Amino acid sequence: MKLGAVIITMGNRPDELRALLDSVAGQDGARIEVVVVGNGAPVPDVPPGVRTVELPENLGIPGGRNVGIEAFGPSGADVDALLFLDDDGYLPKTDTAELCRQAFDADPELGIITFRIADPDTGVTQRRHVPRLRASDPMRSSRVTTFLGGANAVRSQVIAEAGPLPGEFFYAHEETDLAWRALDAGWMIDYRADMVLNHPTTAPSRHAVYHRMVARNRVWLARRNLPAPLVPLYVGVWLLLTLVRRPSAPALKAWFGGFREGWTTPCGPRRPMRWRTVWRLTRLGRPPVI
Repeated sequence: MKLGAVIITMGNRPDELRALLDSVAGQDGARIEVVVVGNGAPVPDVPPGVRTVELPENLGIPGGRNVGIEAFGPSGADVDALLFLDDDGYLPKTDTAELCRQAFDADPELGIITFRIADPDTGVTQRRHVPRLRASDPMRSSRVTTFLGGANAVRSQVIAEAGPLPGEFFYAHEETDLAWRALDAGWMIDYRADMVLNHPTTAPSRHAVYHRMVARNRVWLARRNLPAPLVPLYVGVWLLLTLVRRPSAPALKAWFGGFREGWTTPCGPRRPMRWRTVWRLTRLGRPPVI
């Protein structure tokens, strides 16, 4: 199985990017082809053999990754699967790529693998990085219904069948949008605790656009993918959860601004999932209302 890797960068973490590239080059088995996308910024120096693409403007996380996908041919067709890795993380083990190949070879229905993200100093995996409701044990591998954007492997066939990441989202929830479309196309997603990306512990709210984008894209996610009766239910549950978490006044103001934007702006094509996919999500432990 031929693997490629897509890494997007803003050019501001050259040392971390080099450490990641070294960890990819050090993987066991066949060489992994790598494309680094400068998302509105020049790409720092990279080792020989690493391809680069420099975009004149920042297309956001999904937009930048989509450019990286197409660098491997239409829908990434030049390789069998693509690794998507954050530029400030690295692979601490040399067998991660081989484990990916083995997992895909062993299970023809497996379309996406999401890695465990661990802090390099403490080894701790944040609860938000375990993509299931029962997240208390990050060392337990399982089938899941979404994946982590900066630490995963996706079959190129999934992208060909389900489509690329939603570029309109720019940041937040683009993984769940692709995951739901992949599940609706018949693919499965695995969380693998033994495949690790080391990444510093951070808070997602460090991004200035976090609260607005999270709210807007949550509404877009529902409008694009859910059967009509579930759209208000899904959005309503997340509205209540947000209020229960009691964010600060500025954060709540930004959140409601994004919430309103989600209803009043175009969200891209609507392709509601089948009801049997709703049942599949429910059986996997996460019905699409939360």
